[in-house]
Amino acid sequence: MSKFVEGRVVGRRRWTERLYSLQVDAEVAPFQAGQFTKLALNINNEVVGRPYSFVNAPGQNPLEFYFIQVPGGLLTQRLAMLAVGDAVLVLPNGFGFLTLSEVPEARHLWLLSTGTGIGPFLSILKTDEPWQRFDRVILAHGVSHADELAYADNIREFTQQHGEQFRFVPFVSRAETDFALQARIPEALTDGRLEAKAGVTLIPENSQVMLCGNPNMLRDTTEALLVRGLKKNRRHDPGHITLESYW
Repeated sequence: MSKFVEGRVVGRRRWTERLYSLQVDAEVAPFQAGQFTKLALNINNEVVGRPYSFVNAPGQNPLEFYFIQVPGGLLTQRLAMLAVGDAVLVLPNGFGFLTLSEVPEARHLWLLSTGTGIGPFLSILKTDEPWQRFDRVILAHGVSHADELAYADNIREFTQQHGEQFRFVPFVSRAETDFALQARIPEALTDGRLEAKAGVTLIPENSQVMLCGNPNMLRDTTEALLVRGLKKNRRHDPGHITLESYW
């Protein structure tokens, strides 16, 4: 296992009362977009670490991480208090298989996320690969309240750069808005609202789906996709669904 290296906070953003981004200057090894590493702090003479996905693209500096402050959470309470110039420990390697190298060829790429699970998809979308491989890229982000729809500036950039090739579908489950679907992602997949909003049909013949978010969304969305004839993607048995539990 790699040892932690010391990084330095160079930027910090508080999106809501509990949602934060940290930008960190640290030397890390090359990683794949969609992977995660660990952030850690020395707390009471013990190194306490937790996995966080890279929001930045490979080779992009500084590193960026998006997280929620967990009530009573030993680490996240302290990460949320870090200021520019403070030290934070970083594992220098990337881990995980939520990467396009694990995804078979298709015409359409669906990236379905909830909460901070959007992080690895932002990293992927900042690279050239999805735009070179897929005719359409659809990013869905489900949150409870509209102010939790973070990284709007990045999403505008994707739209400006890629036009009709990119579709963003926001979900706000606990409030009515004039721009987002008021539903959970699996419900809108089942009743057709997701596809109608995206203007793209999700079928096994032309689709690859990547999921990242809370366990309930992963379970229910996977079930809805299986009903449609899609299957989980495995290295020795290629399918259509690639997922990572972000909890």
